[in-house]
Amino acid sequence: MSWDLPDPCVIPLEVDANAIDEYGHANNAEYLRWVQQASWAHSASLGLDLARYRVLDRAMVVHRHELDYLAPAFLGDRLEMATWIVEVGRLVLVRRFQLRRRTDGITLLRARTRYACIALSSGRARRVPEEYLMAYGRVRVDEA
Repeated sequence: MSWDLPDPCVIPLEVDANAIDEYGHANNAEYLRWVQQASWAHSASLGLDLARYRVLDRAMVVHRHELDYLAPAFLGDRLEMATWIVEVGRLVLVRRFQLRRRTDGITLLRARTRYACIALSSGRARRVPEEYLMAYGRVRVDEA
């Protein structure tokens, strides 16, 4: 099974009963929660967790989500969510995501999120700190 882009940060997921909606599959909102979970896990692995964000008085907040739901996930499915940083600049960061079911390799979701940098203290747009540029830029992947 190959990923859309090389060298992803991958987190394992399992669909539990709380994720299932009235249609008998994982609710769309759950996919978005998994996107957020993968994003935080990747940032933390780079040393940029919430505590570090607070120290630097900066945060990357969602400006736009684009989610393409390709197939349903069901109770007990074991999944893998991959994420890549595909753009990092003075004010923004862009991530891509791919969600696959482990048993058959089917891609269930492709997503793209654009983040804007803000000062936590004011909520106003601010430049991405050099520390973020270094950490995120180090793992940035060129889109195919």
